Amino acid sequence: MRSSRLLSILMLLQTRGRVTASALARALEVSERTILRDIDELSAAGVPLWGERGRQGGFQLRAGWTTQLTGMTEAEANALLLAGMPASATDLGLGEAAMSAQLKLLASVPEPLRQGAATVAERLHIDPLDWYRATDTPAFLREAADAVWHGKRVQIAYTSWRGTSRRHLEPLGLVLKAGAWYLAAREVNKAAVCTYRLASVQAMAVSKTGFQRPRAFDLAGYWRESSARFESELHPLQAQVLLSPRAMVWLAHARSRFTRLSELPAHVAVPDGWQCVCIPIESIEQGARQVLGYGAEAEVITPQALRDEVAHLAARTLERHASQRPVAAGFNAR
Repeated sequence: MRSSRLLSILMLLQTRGRVTASALARALEVSERTILRDIDELSAAGVPLWGERGRQGGFQLRAGWTTQLTGMTEAEANALLLAGMPASATDLGLGEAAMSAQLKLLASVPEPLRQGAATVAERLHIDPLDWYRATDTPAFLREAADAVWHGKRVQIAYTSWRGTSRRHLEPLGLVLKAGAWYLAAREVNKAAVCTYRLASVQAMAVSKTGFQRPRAFDLAGYWRESSARFESELHPLQAQVLLSPRAMVWLAHARSRFTRLSELPAHVAVPDGWQCVCIPIESIEQGARQVLGYGAEAEVITPQALRDEVAHLAARTLERHASQRPVAAGFNAR
C-alpha cells in the first residue's frame, strides 16, 4: 500500500509539476503528515525533489527528471488519452503511437484486468461526430498539435466574418467539439486567450521560438467559460412558444435547450396536451425560421415581433406554394 502511494506521489509530481502537501493528501486520501513522511522517504531514496514554503509553494521534482517507469515514448504518452478515439489520434498524426501505447498499457496490467480492458475495447466505441455532420479535418491540424505539444509560437492567416488577417499566436491547447477542432491561443504580447477554429486557418508556420505557458491556465475551465459566454452572446433573446405533443418530441430529439413554463397570462389558451416552453434564439429572423420548422404544431406567444415575423414568412410560403409549378422540359422528378 505504501509503495503504491509513493509511486502515485511520483506520478502526480511528474504530471502536475509543483503540488502542495495538502493537494497531495486530498488526491491520495491521507493526512498531510503521511505525505510529509512519504516525501522524506522518497528524498532519502535519491529522488531529486525539493519543497518551497509559502502561498505559491509546494513540492516538485528537479527540472527534466522523470521516473521512466512507463516505458512509453513522448508520442505514445501524448496519444494515450486519445486511445479510445482512433480517428482523432490519426488526425493528429498519433494513430500508430496510440496503438503502441494501448499495447504497452495492456501488457503492464495483470491478466484478469487485461481481459477486462480488452472486453471494454471490443464493446465501447466513441464517435465524437454529431449526426448529419461532415468531418472537419483542418489542413494544419498536425502543425497546430506540434506547436501545442512543444510550446512553439505560430504565425497564421485566419479567415473570419471580418475578412482574412495575420495573427502571431502562442497556442495553449486543442479542443475537439462535435467533430470540429479549435485552438485556444493568445496573441503575442497579449494576455487574453481566444478561440480559433482550425478549419478557418488558411496558412500556418510554426516558429522555432518558444514561449512561457501561463502557469494558471486551465484548458478545460477556459473552454467551459468561453462556451457558456459564446452561447449567451449567440442567443441573447428568449421566445415563449406553445408546442404540441409531437413538437415536444421533435424538440427533445433536436437536443436544443429549452425551459418548460408552468405559468402563463390568463388570456393565453393552452390546447389539451400542449406545453409552453422558453427557447433561446439568436434573432427574430432566426427564431422565425426555427419555429416554422414545427409547422402548425407550434405557436409563438412572445415576443410579438417574432409572432409577426412567423405570420409574415408563413404567408409568403403559402403564396409561393399555392399554385402548381410547371415541370421544366427535360427534368424528370424522382
